Amino acid sequence: MKTKNFRVIPRIPEELTALKTIAYNTWWTWNTQAIELFRWIDSDLWESTYHNPVRLLGHVSQERLEELSADAVYLSHLEKTVERLADYLERNTWFDDLKKQQEITGDNFLVATFSAEFGLHESIPIYSGGLGVLAGDTIKSCSELGLTAVGVSLLYRQGYFSQYLNSDGWQQEKYFINDYSNLPVEPVYREDGSQVSVEVPMADRIARAAVWQVKVGRATLYLLDTNLPENEKSDRGITGQLYGGDRELRLKQEIILGIGGLKALDEMSLTPTVRHINEGHSAFLIVERIRQLMQEGLSFPEAREIVSAGNVFTTHTPVPAGNEEFSTDLVLKYLSPMIKSIGLTDEEFLRFGHYDDNPNFSMTVFGLRFSKFRNGVSELHGIISREIWKDVWPALPSADTPLTHVTNGIHPETWVSDEMEKLYSRYVGPRWSSNKTDTAEWEKVDKIPDSELWPAHVRMRERLISWARDRWEKQIERMGLLKPHLEDIPVLDPETVTIGFSRRFATYKRATLLLRDEKRLAAIVNNPEYPVQFIFAGKAHPHDSSGKELIREIVHLCMKEEFYGKVIYLEDYDMDMARQMVQGVDVWLNTPKLPMEACGTSGMKACFNGAVHCSVPDGWWAEAYRPGAGWSIGLGEEYDDPELQDRLEAKALYNIIENQIVPIFYDRDKNDIPVNWLRIVKESMKNICPVFSSNRMLTEYTSRFYVPAYKGTVKLSENDYSGARELAAWMEKVRENWHSVRIESVESEIDNGTCEVGDPIPVKVALRAEGLKPSDLLVEIQHGRIKHDGWLTERESVRLQFERDEDGMLIFRGSFESSHSGNQGFTVRILPCHIEFGRIIEPGLVCWWE
Repeated sequence: MKTKNFRVIPRIPEELTALKTIAYNTWWTWNTQAIELFRWIDSDLWESTYHNPVRLLGHVSQERLEELSADAVYLSHLEKTVERLADYLERNTWFDDLKKQQEITGDNFLVATFSAEFGLHESIPIYSGGLGVLAGDTIKSCSELGLTAVGVSLLYRQGYFSQYLNSDGWQQEKYFINDYSNLPVEPVYREDGSQVSVEVPMADRIARAAVWQVKVGRATLYLLDTNLPENEKSDRGITGQLYGGDRELRLKQEIILGIGGLKALDEMSLTPTVRHINEGHSAFLIVERIRQLMQEGLSFPEAREIVSAGNVFTTHTPVPAGNEEFSTDLVLKYLSPMIKSIGLTDEEFLRFGHYDDNPNFSMTVFGLRFSKFRNGVSELHGIISREIWKDVWPALPSADTPLTHVTNGIHPETWVSDEMEKLYSRYVGPRWSSNKTDTAEWEKVDKIPDSELWPAHVRMRERLISWARDRWEKQIERMGLLKPHLEDIPVLDPETVTIGFSRRFATYKRATLLLRDEKRLAAIVNNPEYPVQFIFAGKAHPHDSSGKELIREIVHLCMKEEFYGKVIYLEDYDMDMARQMVQGVDVWLNTPKLPMEACGTSGMKACFNGAVHCSVPDGWWAEAYRPGAGWSIGLGEEYDDPELQDRLEAKALYNIIENQIVPIFYDRDKNDIPVNWLRIVKESMKNICPVFSSNRMLTEYTSRFYVPAYKGTVKLSENDYSGARELAAWMEKVRENWHSVRIESVESEIDNGTCEVGDPIPVKVALRAEGLKPSDLLVEIQHGRIKHDGWLTERESVRLQFERDEDGMLIFRGSFESSHSGNQGFTVRILPCHIEFGRIIEPGLVCWWE
């Protein structure tokens, strides 16, 4: 049977045409007024269409649309929303002001953020968890701050899996086909009316990817789709499932994301001067950008300097599974055409992805080696990442590994409840959302009357309990677990202190730490006077049997009579469930095994909603925790024995719940208000809200990375890339001659090996560096306390000045002062240093005093 497919769309009355404009700009996802506009059309349909305005408009009856077109009140609301969107898109922004300060002129500043997933909203299911939600919050802040930026990812036909549990509590996965025609996703068209698409070399063939877009306020997210009739069947499935398939499929996805993504931007005349590589998934964009530059006449070394200058690489996890690796055979099978296009041999190319004795090609190492700016996502994660990746720079101590940190943040408007938004607007100020990082403004939280804050939070908890009860009852009925003797037991209590735990179920997150002592836990939840209840949620990776076993263990506990209704696990965690939970719980619980949590952001969302955080001091909590503003499970101790660590930290958690959370929560004044509890809530908000927002995070990325990367790229590109040619030639000279750099002698005068704090200590260094000039070298004293391993800690650096050349012996002199007493030491380090482009830190290019 032959059929012709076509789509029928509603005939939107002229008075309502603005609804489509709003629906296709995901600005509505963080704008309550716009959300109400769609809910008003049909609240039941709004829920059944999964809060998707495009699908809503495609399913609402023509009669209802005609009715609304004559509703003066609705039309007034629509007009105000349209005006609000127009004002949002046109007003002056933070980046407008920064461009003037930094003298950024023209329109060639563009940041492209590449990520394997973007979590904008539950109705656009192309995300799995933390990385995607962070990317979604980031691009929303790009819009808020007016940063000239785009996002690049894949348009997954099936996205990430939907989770359901079988009767034994074992996680099962199912996938649904995403109907693009019913999503706020639009094709990108050329002037001739054809959809933009690109050709991507894929082994011995070409795969084609079409380009779609999602408007995110002022910013745009571009998505690539290989499900095209002209592609081979195997290539049509490349953009099928997020993190699905085998290693070969993953490699093909990353080729499409990196190489195809950059080609797509080029096809649309969007050349990013800054490319932000989030994890190694998109690192192959490096190859494509080098190829583009070499087509303009540059050599590989010259193109490499420009590409590295404009790349920002962020590692988001210390977990090995998050750092993608591929066998060299697989890389060569699919990348050979691209490798040839940039003039490298297979061995030369593979070397950029190898380190230590690892035989695989590491996407993280590849990204690190071609990025001038590198970071982890919290202060602690920066420290851990420097230790993990120190072997990429083997001659440096881990503390000197050129990898810093920018702590993550969240987009508050996406996560803050209506109740809290109104309180913030009234007491912090109507512009609280645009002043997210103003610490002085957030001090006004103290002005929120307890008599308003507490009822608002109670309503949020009641809404969560009602929603969770409904989900739980449908879930256990479908699972076949509803038992007659349990039917009379109430499920959750809207007046009981509620603790939430929801995240990816990986073993290091220790979801079952709370279950180690069931007898003690039973006493906690069944305390007749001061009960406690828990809501769990989260997915395990489809191939993670250990994670699935944790879910099963919790579900079995939920069905025991002493825990039934007091501990529940909700299946199919997504952004909608996350919003319900972070808005309604009293305490947000996090129990990772330190130091495995790179950052974590769910607790930030809960704190913005007046919940209190209780966590192991890992990730962001290591920076945020203050006594009186939340609870820390331990003080950051690390144990050699994992069993001992779990046992001790479980006891610490029980103690916190029994001795601190419960007594303070249930301690009420004559008006039944927990005054001391709200004091903790307010301290938490003042401490966390101005610091842990994605606006603060993005301003930090912009000032520390994006603007310097842009300026560096411009400097290298001026006058037909003369800067790049000069720097590449200089680097080639340095690499060829670095073996000749050696320190011959170091002289210092310290009487009897003792001096006083503040005494100047003169140092003379004699060195040889055949083939290099003194101006090519940065010779520095590094001094500080001596560690047990011989390295210096609390180090300070002092640059020595070139004095004279004695027949090839280069003499450098200077002095330093010790700022504190104790056992001190100093050493001498030499790095390459270009007179115009500054210090260079590259593997193999460092000389120490031996």
